[in-house]
Amino acid sequence: MEQQWRVVKRSVDARQRELRVHLTVLIDDQGKPIAKDAPIPLYAPPVYQDVHEAKRQTVIIGAGPAGLFAALTLIEHGIKPIIYERGKEVSERKRDIALLNRNEGLNPESNYCFGEGGAGTFSDGKLFSRSKKRGNMQRVMEIFHYFGAPDTVLYEAHAHIGSDKLPSIIKNMRECILTHGGEIHFETKIDSLKSLTVKRSNSETVCQCNGLSGEAGPSLAQPTILAIGHSAHDTYRMLAKEGVKLETKGFAMGVRAEHPQALINKLMYFKGRDHEITRSRDHENIIKYLGNASYSLVTQVDGRGVYSFCMCPGGHIVPAGSDAGSCVVNGMSASHRNSPYANSGMVVQINPEDIPGEDPLRGLAYQEELERMAFEHGGPQAQAPAQRLKDFVEGKASKDLPACSYLPGIVSSRLDQWLPAHIGARLQQGFRDFDRKYPGFLTNEAVIVGVESRSSSAVRIPRDPETLQSVSTPLLYPCGEGAGYAGGITSSALDGINAALKIVELAQ
Repeated sequence: MEQQWRVVKRSVDARQRELRVHLTVLIDDQGKPIAKDAPIPLYAPPVYQDVHEAKRQTVIIGAGPAGLFAALTLIEHGIKPIIYERGKEVSERKRDIALLNRNEGLNPESNYCFGEGGAGTFSDGKLFSRSKKRGNMQRVMEIFHYFGAPDTVLYEAHAHIGSDKLPSIIKNMRECILTHGGEIHFETKIDSLKSLTVKRSNSETVCQCNGLSGEAGPSLAQPTILAIGHSAHDTYRMLAKEGVKLETKGFAMGVRAEHPQALINKLMYFKGRDHEITRSRDHENIIKYLGNASYSLVTQVDGRGVYSFCMCPGGHIVPAGSDAGSCVVNGMSASHRNSPYANSGMVVQINPEDIPGEDPLRGLAYQEELERMAFEHGGPQAQAPAQRLKDFVEGKASKDLPACSYLPGIVSSRLDQWLPAHIGARLQQGFRDFDRKYPGFLTNEAVIVGVESRSSSAVRIPRDPETLQSVSTPLLYPCGEGAGYAGGITSSALDGINAALKIVELAQ
């Protein structure tokens, strides 16, 4: 009997001289049909309960992946989630982002950082995590698929949805939460945790009577999941003022580097060789089958890591700041990853001891200082400072700049002079190291744009490893990137699930 098969995992290995595609397949030899053209691993769909009249409820602060997945998990177990999100729902958020891309102004509460879906909604939509110890990551993929993500999220090693597709998936999640009795309040920012007051966009302040004031810190009357993103600097300061324990954690800062995608394809798939395959139809077929190439680069310079972050093949650089007077960049890719540019964050590891002082928020201040410097060296509004890559490494001014995907525009700037030496010098050596691995990477066809400062949170909200509650504030469940326990969409979603499950345990 002819065997039938189904792909359950696919990955591409371009590290060797020859390209290799690794497939894990499910084979059936018992006569049950498994169609070759439908590589979809089977999974049990979630079952959501009606929580309109549920006696138990949980407040969730933030509607990013941690908050949304926490809400869905609570509904599965009959608990009503009440979500407060400072930004707008995803469709209205798209309009504000369009204005920002046209350099027509920043809405500090609705942008690439804040709003329904969190920063990841408009920051590429990669569903990849290096963590192997946090729980059932495959279940996160299954939930994304259930709400409309493509089949590939179930088996690609580096799954990707795309910033053009994620908004509709986020909307489907929202409609599920509301249909089953959950609540979502947009344009509503937490103003105080002690009394759990919320500040609406019209400046009206409403007390929700969840928190009870305590002298040492807030004491909550019911479980509250804190799922803020890593850019909610004002919320961190409110938490510190009200007595929630915070601590500085390591983070990373640098620039975003952009190359022509055709060059990255050649370097990654063919190691830059003038091989006959690069001049044949096979070259086009390889790109068509594998898609535009990505990379992951890392080196050590003077005791600190220098590495690529959030690499976006066929993508765009976007303005990711949330405050006037600052300049922050990030990267995104649409689902087809078909732009002529490849960009990636290139960042330097920063440890708490690298920043003088004892203030647990000193990392935030350091981020903000560099973002202000980038703004001062950029152009009007969101125009960003930029320098050709080889000029940066050689310490030269760029007389002109190559075409760039960054829509608000770039202006020539001596990043090699104004970046702090412990960042700039390490980046320069890092680019030399990357060029030795992939000759041709260090080129003036590439441009660096500043600054990439929000790769991770500079703050951690300590929590008990068993209960996941704040060590200073019972019934407060810090989770996701903003709490310092995740690094991307999937790990944040999983952290939200884990927090919700702890609340379920508490209720039993």
